[in-house]
Amino acid sequence: MTVPAPGTRTREFLDRSPHGLLIDGAFWPAADGRTFSTTDPATGAVLGELARAGAGDVDAAVAAARTALEGAAWTGTTPAERAKLLWRLADLLEADLQQLAELEVLDQGKNLRTARFGEVPAAINQFRYYSGWATKILGQTIPTSLSRTPVGREVLAYTRREPVGVVAAIVPWNSPLLMASMKLAPALAAGCTVVLKPAENTPLTAVRLAELVLEAGFPAGVVNVLTGYGHEAGQALAGHPGVDKVAFTGSTAVGKRLLRAAEGNLKRLTLELGGKSPAIVLPDADLTEAVEGISRGIFDNGGQVCVASSRVYAHRDVHDRLVEGMAAFGRGLRLGHGLDPEADLGPLVSTAQAERVEGYLREDGLEVVSGGRRSGALGTFVEPTVVTGVAQDHRIVREEVFGPVVTVTPYDDLDEVLAWANDSRYGLAASVWTQGFSSAHRVAHRIRSGTVWINCHSYLGPELPKGGHKESGWGYENGPQGLENYLETKTVVGLL
Repeated sequence: MTVPAPGTRTREFLDRSPHGLLIDGAFWPAADGRTFSTTDPATGAVLGELARAGAGDVDAAVAAARTALEGAAWTGTTPAERAKLLWRLADLLEADLQQLAELEVLDQGKNLRTARFGEVPAAINQFRYYSGWATKILGQTIPTSLSRTPVGREVLAYTRREPVGVVAAIVPWNSPLLMASMKLAPALAAGCTVVLKPAENTPLTAVRLAELVLEAGFPAGVVNVLTGYGHEAGQALAGHPGVDKVAFTGSTAVGKRLLRAAEGNLKRLTLELGGKSPAIVLPDADLTEAVEGISRGIFDNGGQVCVASSRVYAHRDVHDRLVEGMAAFGRGLRLGHGLDPEADLGPLVSTAQAERVEGYLREDGLEVVSGGRRSGALGTFVEPTVVTGVAQDHRIVREEVFGPVVTVTPYDDLDEVLAWANDSRYGLAASVWTQGFSSAHRVAHRIRSGTVWINCHSYLGPELPKGGHKESGWGYENGPQGLENYLETKTVVGLL
């Protein structure tokens, strides 16, 4: 496989290995000196060594965040000054956009176009969007009807919106920089302090983000970054009594474990968890539009997207043409290293993930119409795969595959397909494909999910609330709802 060389700035960053932990405004080795390596999932080449945080490092980072939360350097920062810091960080990220995109490609495997023109700009937009919110966190004055007000006195009652405190931001490996930004930006706008724990598979952009946080001028301890393993640093962070809130994106199984970890001090939780998003194609849909939109919704980033359009239900009148079109679309995508400008799809994040995805294709009764094969030095490349012949009780229909695999099922009746679409423990997203305005919105209203797209899929932005129903999570990110995750309300009542 030909692996194009990354740019000079990317190579310079990689050459700075080993990378330390950001704690209290400086980079440190792990307290016990341990490190771990991160590798290119396409080739297995080692990209760098990183400090492997343990419980002692978690203690130090949480203590630094607590000190910063209560110190004048951060609490004395005005909302306008916080807004400037967030905007400055966005500018620094934008100046290093190419470098950050290349690091995402090398570490996670995604295509450079996805990183360069999609995810890294989306991460930058998070900081710009929430920069504007920093000056718009408002309380209210409350007229009261207290019957015991002393004669000649008045009651002044009002609310204050205050930061929830020290936030543990635990992010996944599929979109590392974007997921980190979706938590950091609103938390910092609200005045919280943060300990960020990136996934061990994809820590590089978190380290570079940490460097830019310092360059932007955030006070020491406001942002701390711990690289390491989930069962070590992540678990210690989630259960730490000095953490007030956990913001997590990842699997539903891990999300349920976080509930237990939060019991000690009743941490607030925001959980964006798994998905099994249905795409419903009505008989009047524009099939050219539907084929491309649904195919991109499942094949982009190798299907390693929580809102991927992995379950397709097509009216029997258009089912065969949709299957044929999606299979052709998938066959037309070229697999290759993410830095290869000719490649459309890179590898999955690891051999273990590729093996997991392949395992779903071994179920009895499935018809693999196209794709389904693995390739590459590590077996991490998985062809875009279209599957038919599935029943509602197949694992491939019930579980989150998290790979470039889509099932397509015919239906005859609208009530029937809506029952199938809602017959899932997940409820993160869905899409409806039709040229009928009334039909589109009627169907959208009956689907139980946090987001429904009409004639599109995976349209996301910092202004659009994103969250899950059922076992797809608690709470919402993005928009004003995303800011609410990091605020608490205090009522103040006084006699004048």
